[in-house]
Amino acid sequence: MNPVDRPDARRRPGLHHGTIGPTDVRCLVEADESSATVRLTGVLDLAGADAVRDALLARLWQRPGPVIVDLSTVRVVEPGARAVVDDVHRTVTDWPAAGLLVLDPSGDPGGDAPVYRSLDEAQAALVGAPLAAVLNADLPPVVAAAREARALVTDGCARWGVPDLAEPACIAVTELVNNVVAHAGTPMTVRVGPRDSTLHLAVRDHSARRPAYAGLAPLTSAGGRGLLLIDTVARRWGSTPLPDGKAVWCVLHAEDEEAFHG
Repeated sequence: MNPVDRPDARRRPGLHHGTIGPTDVRCLVEADESSATVRLTGVLDLAGADAVRDALLARLWQRPGPVIVDLSTVRVVEPGARAVVDDVHRTVTDWPAAGLLVLDPSGDPGGDAPVYRSLDEAQAALVGAPLAAVLNADLPPVVAAAREARALVTDGCARWGVPDLAEPACIAVTELVNNVVAHAGTPMTVRVGPRDSTLHLAVRDHSARRPAYAGLAPLTSAGGRGLLLIDTVARRWGSTPLPDGKAVWCVLHAEDEEAFHG
């Protein structure tokens, strides 16, 4: 995703807990840290959509599990501005333990994100869904972090009944962590969670530097094979820019391992 110009600071929403002052566009996160609701208030236009996206992504990483985005009090003044919510929904589909529900009394189906007309309906959908399984580890940017990340992944695969994914997942998470140590040099959070027969991994750091994969590295190359290994063991992988860094994620499928070993 290419960098874009940010709107004027007076129009930039952020993550706020508790009461806030009025602005043209503001993304309000309920003060209760256990709340699953993000409320958009004020005016949403195309100029502010990118900052809204940043705020929603930051909250979705901060709180594993589905989040309700409440559009009941926001005024959408330009066609297409609401699409930012569905863009966020698509972006986090492959993150571990992430999801987005939309509360929109108008019933506008929007795009891919499920839409509910009332808060009661949206909350009932959350209650009816199984609790998202997820494991996290906050790690420093040191070589030993990869060992701790592998232990986390191995534990998760045993808990969730996907032991065949432990080996490829350890390969992937090792490379993700080592990339942070070598290139970002910031503290990181490793997150892993299951979904049906898939395993979702993500490593979040605080560097804006995006991973670059140029295909197979030459045999004479001293490095550059980390992303190739991830591309080999994972069905999908990518990176998502966040306001103060990025999340690099990948998805592994149990049937891929069964076919390989079968």
